[in-house]
Order: sequence, then C-alpha cells, then structure tokens
Amino acid sequence: MKIFCIGRNYSEHAKELGNAVPENPVVFAKPDTALLKNGEDFYLPAFSQDVHHELELVIKIAKVGKNIQEKFAANYYNEIGLGIDFTARDLQAQLKSKGLPWELAKGFDGAAPIGNFVSVHDLDLNNINFSLLKNGQLVQAGNSKDMIFDFAKIISFISQYFTLKVGDLIYTGTPAGVGPVAIGDVLEGFIGEKQMLKFEVK
Repeated sequence: MKIFCIGRNYSEHAKELGNAVPENPVVFAKPDTALLKNGEDFYLPAFSQDVHHELELVIKIAKVGKNIQEKFAANYYNEIGLGIDFTARDLQAQLKSKGLPWELAKGFDGAAPIGNFVSVHDLDLNNINFSLLKNGQLVQAGNSKDMIFDFAKIISFISQYFTLKVGDLIYTGTPAGVGPVAIGDVLEGFIGEKQMLKFEVK
C-alpha cells in the first residue's frame, strides 16, 4: 500500500507559505508507518518543535491502474476520506534550504492520520466542504472546487509514474489555515457536518 500526497494544491495555502502555484501536481510519498488509524493519539516527535496540521481530502484507490486518462479516473476510486498531513515545519525548512527531499519532515511515524471514508455517490465531488477544529475552534476550512488540480487530474498524473493499486491512498492537498499543534490539542475533521476524524495530540 502506497501513500501519495499532493503539495500546494490550493492557491491560498501556497500563498501563505510563500510558494508559487505549480504548473503540475507536486507529488511526494509517505511510508505506511506514517498512517495513524482509529483515532489513535498522535505523539509529537522529539526532533521537531513546530509540527503543523494540514487537513486533506483523501482518495482511496479501488482498482489497479497505470497511465489512466482523466476521463476514466472516476473508475479507479469509490470512496473519499479525510486525513491530516502532519509536517515538521522547522525540519522541512532546513531540508528545503539545502535542496533536500522532504521525507524526514513529512513521512515520520504517525504523520498521516486517516479517518473514515464515505461513498463518492454521497458527495458532489466538485463541491465537498471540509473543515478542521482544534480544541473546538475552526482552524481550517476548504472546498474541493478550490483545488488547483482536481481528483481526475491527480490520479491521471500520478499514474503516469506509478502503478496505482487497490488500497493506495492519495492525500489531495490542504487549504489555507495550517498551523502548529501542541500536547493536549484535540483535532476533529469534518466533511460537511459529518465528523470523519478525531484524535488527541500527546
């Protein structure tokens, strides 16, 4: 099982981090040990003093595919979920300044909490509202219509380079509002009014 992530897929988020809006999807990967399931606690890593939450819609691949055309991409997934791409922002800044890969800052154990999934038939894929509460306060809110690259484009692009297999996950990018977490924080993620994700930071 592979975990792909798309960076800078919402223009407002790109702006808040001072990044240019990309011409093609920015793709990176996380190992399966990054997954955090079933509402398990997230433990802050000792190597970072600035871990940020990034709430994202997540595609679960349901069919093996390679070189998938955009017009057929919808045949390769039937569920959308909610996850968080935790980022050790201080470590990421160090790595980026040296032109090095981001994996240490993005792929550490527990860095990819995943919540529940819903059928695509219960969603308007071009109008999915999703949000994150931290200690009961709204910190991120996004809508799939604001993605620079939609689900079909993302699947088509990734499949040019990697064979997609059943169970692979694609984190599709975060809207503006990313920020730090601290011990004791409780994070709750929603699609519409439905709670999809809840866990505590330790």
